[in-house]
Formats: sequence, structure tokens, C-alpha cells
Amino acid sequence: MFEHIKISIRITIVLLVITCGLYPLAVWGIGQAFFHDKANGSLITRKGKVIGSEIIGQNFAGERFFHPRPSGAGTDGYDATASGGTNFGPTSKKLLDAITDRTTKYTDTKPAGGIPADAVTASCSGVDPHISPENAASQTARVARANGLPPAQVDNMIRSRTEHRFLGVYGEPRVNVLLLNLDIQDATTKK
Repeated sequence: MFEHIKISIRITIVLLVITCGLYPLAVWGIGQAFFHDKANGSLITRKGKVIGSEIIGQNFAGERFFHPRPSGAGTDGYDATASGGTNFGPTSKKLLDAITDRTTKYTDTKPAGGIPADAVTASCSGVDPHISPENAASQTARVARANGLPPAQVDNMIRSRTEHRFLGVYGEPRVNVLLLNLDIQDATTKK
């Protein structure tokens, strides 16, 4: 009986060292060696200061910038520590009211193809850094006008920041809002 207990304790210690020590260390080492930027949060720096991450959305307001998807993360939205969807179902009155409220913001622009769904619905995580190319295109006229840029130049920025389906199959085309807004900011400071 005691022999079985000693074997069980030894196996537990060995597995503990492997699963709680060696394996995490190996994964961390591979991440740092081959995916350093991604393993450290895909941070974006300007003038030595971190201004955001490519993988965590943040709120942009005002006419000059592209607006991200609405966020349900945290009380003010875009709180990465409170990431998560609202879990409202398609028959939820709260979801319908939120979409109706967000839709009213588009009454003055009236995009030609209609209001993109991702412009009025929150992402599952609440901090999605991407919008659809259609959502970006629906904001082009406002952003171009507010920044004094030709709409064609803004369209080119959207095209250059559009990420396509992974392996041509997985996911949907998307545009990173922070990177696109940095392009807008760079273009207006060079004027």
C-alpha cells in the first residue's frame, strides 16, 4: 500500500514539474523567440510611448477618426479587463433598443449600401479592434471631410489596411481601426 502511495506522489511531482514548469517555460520561450511582438501584446508605440495594441480595440470619437464597433465590455466600453459579450439574444429588447439608438447616429450620413451590421452591433469580446471594409467605407466621407483629405486618399488607406481571409478561407476581411486612424493622423500632420 505504501509503495503505491510513494509511486503516486512521485508521478504527481513529475507531472507537476512538467505541466507547471517545463511546458509553460517552453511555450514562453518559443513565443519570445519566434513571435516576440505577438507574445508581448502586439503593442504600438509612437515616440517611445505605448499608444495601444493591434489586438485590443479602443474608442475613437469625433468626426476626424474612424469609429470602432460598439463595445459592451465594461461600463464605458472597451475595457479589456471586462472583455465579454452582452449575451443578448435576437429577441432581446435591450439589444433592439441599443441597435436602434446606434442606428440614429447614421441618419445624417446614410451610407449608400445601408448601415453595416458591425457598425451597430457589439463584437463578442467587446474589444474587437477591427471593423468590416464596408463599415470603414461608410465612414469615409465624414473622415475625409473632417480632415481635409480627398475621399480617394482615405479609400486607399482603407484598402491598404484591409486584412483578408486567412488562407483565403477563414474569417472575414477586416480593417484595424487603430492602424487606420494612425494613417489618418500621419496624413494630416504631413499636410
